[in-house]
Amino acid sequence: MAARIKKGDSVVVLSGKDKGRTGTVEKVMPKDGKVIVEGINVITRHNKPTQQNPQGGIERRPAPMPISKVAVADPKDGTPTRVRFEEKDGKKVRVAVKSGETIDG
Repeated sequence: MAARIKKGDSVVVLSGKDKGRTGTVEKVMPKDGKVIVEGINVITRHNKPTQQNPQGGIERRPAPMPISKVAVADPKDGTPTRVRFEEKDGKKVRVAVKSGETIDG
């Protein structure tokens, strides 16, 4: 199945504590059905000092979230939109359903 959300896409969070926030996709995990979005769903880890990290401390990083909780941001106005596939010039491209603009290509 073709990927509707890809690395580098601008996405809008549809539900949860970060609802309405926009971010860029850092990583897509299709087998798990999850995505990591930059600056969204940030978790805090308290790390003990180790030989590699003698200081220890608090580490903040984005955690994976279900791919169903995000939607591609429309290139025209940034609102969430569904994705449709069309063929243009013999190439399969992703198109925003709301505005009809191509997302890539």
